[in-house]
Amino acid sequence: MTSMAADPRCHRSIIEIDDVVFFYEQKKVIEHLSFSVLERDFVGLIGSNGAGKTTLLKMIVGLLKPTQGEIRLFGEPVSSFSDWHRIGYVPQKNSFNPLFPATVREVVQSGLYGKKNMFKRISKAEQQKCSDALYAMRIEDLADRRIGQLSGGQQQRAFLARALINNPELLILDEPTVGIDAQTQADFFQMIRHMHQHHHITFLMVSHDMDMIQSYLGAEPVDKCGSLSFYVKHTHEPENCLETNLTHSIHKLREQIEVPG
Repeated sequence: MTSMAADPRCHRSIIEIDDVVFFYEQKKVIEHLSFSVLERDFVGLIGSNGAGKTTLLKMIVGLLKPTQGEIRLFGEPVSSFSDWHRIGYVPQKNSFNPLFPATVREVVQSGLYGKKNMFKRISKAEQQKCSDALYAMRIEDLADRRIGQLSGGQQQRAFLARALINNPELLILDEPTVGIDAQTQADFFQMIRHMHQHHHITFLMVSHDMDMIQSYLGAEPVDKCGSLSFYVKHTHEPENCLETNLTHSIHKLREQIEVPG
């Protein structure tokens, strides 16, 4: 790819949190939080239990409404936002039912469905997108296995493939390495660091691992609100900022990183 000047859109706000307050059963969980996530940011969110990490994620994806204030995605209030294909989500491993009767391919393909197309037939182009995502995560050989039969690291690769199938602009990860052994955690984090550096994706990751966050995002948070701390790193290499297609560097992704097994 020809080297080009950095795209000025890389300074756009992807998430804008404007004076947000949230009460749960008379208890104030989040108090007057204002924060912006810019395009190509990698934001690590650290906080103690009960600090409001999951509550904030639920508000960002529209599952909860702020008691006060507003959250905007790509400049649009969450309440009216509809382009959810622009956002990928990787849940906590322990939120998954291992008895769920689906193959890896079916789990990954489910990332293509929205409320409007839940029962539509998958096109050849969409089948190829699924194959590309499986290949990028090195789980194409596991496509017909039941998701519950996979190791923890393999399951997280499947969830990451599901989140990436629509080439999202924003990827939200909710403690994606909980319940996974230390070496697999390190491999997984190496993988998403590579993706941040070489793909046009903005990351918001909730984590309990302070050492892992600080090793990539720096020793000090750029902002704090109550018990929530926000660590931020921005990748703004001109040759990377224009690429939006996951498949553009699939071979690099497979060759340059070790993925969890």
